[in-house]
Amino acid sequence: MARARTKERQYQALLEHRGRHGTERMGLMTSQYWHDDPKRLGFVLARYKFVAKMFAGYGKVLEIGCGDGFASRVVHAEVKRLVLVDFDPLFIQDVAARLPKDWRGEAKVHDLMRRPVPGGFDGVYALDVLEHVAAKDEHRFLRNLARSLAPRGSAILGMPSLESQPWASAQSKDGHVNCKSLPDFRRVMQRHFHHVFMFTMNDEVVGTGYHRMAHYLFALCAGPKR
Repeated sequence: MARARTKERQYQALLEHRGRHGTERMGLMTSQYWHDDPKRLGFVLARYKFVAKMFAGYGKVLEIGCGDGFASRVVHAEVKRLVLVDFDPLFIQDVAARLPKDWRGEAKVHDLMRRPVPGGFDGVYALDVLEHVAAKDEHRFLRNLARSLAPRGSAILGMPSLESQPWASAQSKDGHVNCKSLPDFRRVMQRHFHHVFMFTMNDEVVGTGYHRMAHYLFALCAGPKR
């Protein structure tokens, strides 16, 4: 049987890659994004790119609330070791079924509300997680997040802004119990970190613009308080 060949020679490498590694599968969440609203996947990947660039070269990094872990590959490419945790076993099962053989780290079930993740991580990040934590529980969550860090570690948290919620989908709103405006987000993070730097985001673009016009917010934090 004749070997399949692409019309242009440079694309033959695509077939060779497929032969060695197969093709990628999306996860539970990203498959729905791609089906229902493909541009949303672009926004998610851009958030992970921000984390990847901020943590580039870090040794040991932790993602809290990884979901299906599909976009985590963006961060994995920039750090030496990446550990994924989520409190939902179904998501971790989905992640484990798709992790590549060369993954440097692990994926495991962990509820941060109960205790920190041991290991003294250089960096910890949680994207689209804090807004799912009730306000009465947020300081316990953040205290355990800070205690998962090494003394000189840093953290990145990202969440939709409170101002964005009138335009959020019904599915998103169902889980969003604690969205914040940027000044409130900063004050909460300052209770747990000595240094907090705030960024805004619209679609794929990160900046420092007027926070009431931002759809998404980042807090970049350093110096965890013990």
